[in-house]
Amino acid sequence: MRQPVLEIRNLDVGYGLGDVALRAVRDVSLTLHRGEVLGLAGESGSGKSTLAYGVTRLLPPPGVITGGEVVYHPENGSPYDVLALGDRELRAFRWAETAIVFQGAMNSLNPVHRISVQLTDVIAAHQPDLSARARAERAREMLRLVGIAADRMDAYPHQLSGGMRQRVMIGMALALQPQIVIMDEPTTALDVVMQRQILRQLVALRERLGFSVIFITHDLSLLVEFADRIAIMYGGRIVEEAPASALYRDALHPYTAGLLGSFPALRGPRRDLTGIPGSPPDLTSMPTGCSFHPRCPKAFEPCPVTIPPLGSPDTPGGSTRTVACLLHPATNPEVR
Repeated sequence: MRQPVLEIRNLDVGYGLGDVALRAVRDVSLTLHRGEVLGLAGESGSGKSTLAYGVTRLLPPPGVITGGEVVYHPENGSPYDVLALGDRELRAFRWAETAIVFQGAMNSLNPVHRISVQLTDVIAAHQPDLSARARAERAREMLRLVGIAADRMDAYPHQLSGGMRQRVMIGMALALQPQIVIMDEPTTALDVVMQRQILRQLVALRERLGFSVIFITHDLSLLVEFADRIAIMYGGRIVEEAPASALYRDALHPYTAGLLGSFPALRGPRRDLTGIPGSPPDLTSMPTGCSFHPRCPKAFEPCPVTIPPLGSPDTPGGSTRTVACLLHPATNPEVR
């Protein structure tokens, strides 16, 4: 089994304090292994981006982490909790160990600075001993790595296409050779052809450089093609996690099945799109019991009163996956 590089343990993230606090991430536990692409999918508002910002401690106010651990396993050295790092250690951790590609490359790049300045600033902040010439060469290398000609170094962001801007952000994320790259819906504003080009390039870079990826998206069809494992979030919780191929062939949670029924089949006969009725839950007033039961076509008597634990189901291949659904009782439910 591959070694873990990041362990998220019972993470709780909220916005606000006291009676008006909103729990956006609830008791989430995930493990990212070395060299793996872990997909994180769910509707808007399910807690995906909040989880990413909590892991990297980039939560905007009034976001606050209220519980849990984020344990990073460096290649050399002992594991440590990212949530316990001081400001100096946290600055070293970001970009050097874990980088993030934000949603919307045009908003992430500074419009008044050339691409060369933004790339070399990242390198200079973490490797101040490098000469200006070495930093510039490293920046050109990063652009070539993501398929952009080095002569575009002096371009401004508005002079690049959307796909090129997104690849610049990927190059910036890889500039310090981090062990983990978190991608928060990086292809949302791109057409489907450009989406596939960037994702294929990302997979090729992963195989070449050996970093791990957490890929966040609401488009489950992308993850089925490119991820090794997929975790599904709903109402701030993980409701199912499985190898990508197993989840596509046999989704156990009705919410996962609804997401899969919301996009056309990748191959085989044409099928009707079903979608999911209703709307995601209001995180300030969550339903009792299973949070999905008001929208679930398979809900039965215990669902409105019993919160299903996340654990391995008693099904073939159940040891490689987890699900939180009373239709598939867990053989080893996680203790909360």
